[in-house]
Amino acid sequence: MSRQPIATRYAALVAALLAVALIVSGALETWVSHRDGRAALESLQREKAQAAATAVSRFVEDVLRNLEFLKLLRLEPAITTATLVDQRGREQLRVSRIMTDRIASGIDQSGQAGFATARAGRVDFGEVYFVAQTEPYLTIAAPSAARDGSVVIADVNLKFVNDVVSQIKVGATGYAYVADAHGRLVSHPEMSLVLQMTDLSGLPQVQAANAAADVQGFADDGRDPSGVRVLAAHAKIPRLNWTVFVEQPRAEAIAPLVASIARNAVILVVALALAVTAGVVAARRMVGPIDELRRGAQRFGAGDLSHRIDIASGDELQELAEQFNAMGAQLRQTYADLERRVEERTRDLNLANQAKSRFLAAASHDLRQPMHALALFVGQLSASRTHAERAALTQRIEEAVGSLTELLDQLLDLSKLEAGALQAVHEDFPVGDLLEAIERQFAPLARAKGIALRLRSNPAWLRSDPVLVQRILLNLVSNAIRYTEHGGVLVGCRKRGERMRIAVWDTGCGIPDDRRKDVFHEFVQLGHPGDRRADGLGRGLGLGLAIVERLTPLLGTCVELRSRVGRGSMFAFELPLGVATGARAPPAVVPLHVAGLRGTFALVIDDDEAARAGMCGLLESWGCLTLAAADGDDAIRQLSAHDRPPELIVCDYRLTTDENGLEAVARVRAAVGGDVPTIIVTGDTSNAVLNAAQLARAPLLHKPVSPVKLRALLTHLLSAAGSVRRVSTSNSIGSRV
Repeated sequence: MSRQPIATRYAALVAALLAVALIVSGALETWVSHRDGRAALESLQREKAQAAATAVSRFVEDVLRNLEFLKLLRLEPAITTATLVDQRGREQLRVSRIMTDRIASGIDQSGQAGFATARAGRVDFGEVYFVAQTEPYLTIAAPSAARDGSVVIADVNLKFVNDVVSQIKVGATGYAYVADAHGRLVSHPEMSLVLQMTDLSGLPQVQAANAAADVQGFADDGRDPSGVRVLAAHAKIPRLNWTVFVEQPRAEAIAPLVASIARNAVILVVALALAVTAGVVAARRMVGPIDELRRGAQRFGAGDLSHRIDIASGDELQELAEQFNAMGAQLRQTYADLERRVEERTRDLNLANQAKSRFLAAASHDLRQPMHALALFVGQLSASRTHAERAALTQRIEEAVGSLTELLDQLLDLSKLEAGALQAVHEDFPVGDLLEAIERQFAPLARAKGIALRLRSNPAWLRSDPVLVQRILLNLVSNAIRYTEHGGVLVGCRKRGERMRIAVWDTGCGIPDDRRKDVFHEFVQLGHPGDRRADGLGRGLGLGLAIVERLTPLLGTCVELRSRVGRGSMFAFELPLGVATGARAPPAVVPLHVAGLRGTFALVIDDDEAARAGMCGLLESWGCLTLAAADGDDAIRQLSAHDRPPELIVCDYRLTTDENGLEAVARVRAAVGGDVPTIIVTGDTSNAVLNAAQLARAPLLHKPVSPVKLRALLTHLLSAAGSVRRVSTSNSIGSRV
């Protein structure tokens, strides 16, 4: 595509815009002028036609009025002959300008045209006729003034009408004329046309006037006898049934309009020339600054951000150049900031890699320890011979599994918090119940370690999420017991206005000032005094306080830390007070027996054969009847051979087929025609999976699944209770379903 210089385009644009403006203005002015001129011309011609018609009517009235006074006949020059006829039609008197007067001649005039009409009391106007083919005449018959039935018959010379009409002029060549009801000329400036009895009935304006009911009218498509187009106005004379026409040649009438168009054309040409000249001059003045801007933009694009554009035009181009310069300076600063941020991100990535390495080292060691113990215990179990040995080994295996589960629960809790998959559910609950649960869980551990655990309760109620609050206290108390070798741990609460302050004190090793922020980071542990693996708490991964720091914002609070090295530490947080709603029922305890599960037909769907066999074995140990399937198709195929639908479905979320566990469960439910209670087992902690499970009304358990949690949830799902409650069988956040 070819490019045109900006000067050419700008000049063409200015010229085009001005030309359009002038053309529109000229056309509008021409149209207005034409409309106003035509209206004025039409009004003028109408007025002149009406004036002529009025003059002719007045002439006729004068004639009629003089007919009433025979003594004054000679005072009306238009009357050539006047005859008085009695009621029998006998001539009594005749007075004439061109013939001898007669008195009482008795000539019978009853056959005269108009006698009968005048005898009846009305005026009769006869047809126009010519005397010796020289002058037009009109015979008028009217009742006499004597009112004795006599009639006056007068011959009127119409040349006097021609004198009236010939005085009417329109423009330079316009004129007026009179035609009778048949379209024949009665009066015209050219008398020869009248003497020739010219018939104008074929002219458009005459036809339009004869066909119109209006007394006045106007026609812009008229023609004169020679065929020239004319503008014609007419006015009718009702008593004579004549029509007065006033005409003007159309070319003469629109001559002012043509002159106006010519003037506008000249103005347009001159204005276009000026516009092109002005556009070229303005475009040339613009080209210089624009070229400077273009060169500056090229320098900026080439990376020379120190270049500055110098334009002093005093207009928007100068402002644009200043903006370009400011943009260059800002880009230089942005590049500098970007380099600094890249360095910071690189440093953060290095720190993240270090944290990942630290996590892998800690997780590798602390997760391998219970796995290593499990392998050794399983080896011993296969070689054990007595029941007591097997029982002891089974207990050790359960402890190793519990330690492994605790570590994985901490990682799962942290993953949920990082993904934002946890939300607080606020309700009113007594703080005493919370502290009692803490005491029941940790009092045996404190006694076993030889330290004191004291709790100072309060009868007040709190407004918060009891599960998350309990999780915070569990981590704080567990951490306090783990790092306390002598003395004890104190958990107390005190009102502060409308809030309750809960604090955990210990007499442990304390935290140095420069490490107080570090203890809330993941995988950070300060020292390893004593043998903490023997305290029943395990070593952990250093995630407890990191979880606490992420839980407290969900409850609208924060953790306060005070510590002195060698003296101990204090962790505290505040919660709003709640409203006591009466005696609170003790938390529901899920019975440990499995009588309620006995005989239940359970469908297990899992693509891993070992996991499928383990789940079926666990359910069968509780008395369930199980059916194992690798995917949805396998489950539907096997169920078709049974006459009993499943009462429970336990399904893994991620299957090797194209569908996930929720989709497989939906197909199974559709196949059996019922909303079968379902538990989804998964290691995925994302919000998407959680939301999908909630929509499918399927509780979620995260791997590794604790048999206690599974049994509690199964009992809850199969319970006859109609309301859905929160079942809490452990202290992990992941136990909420």
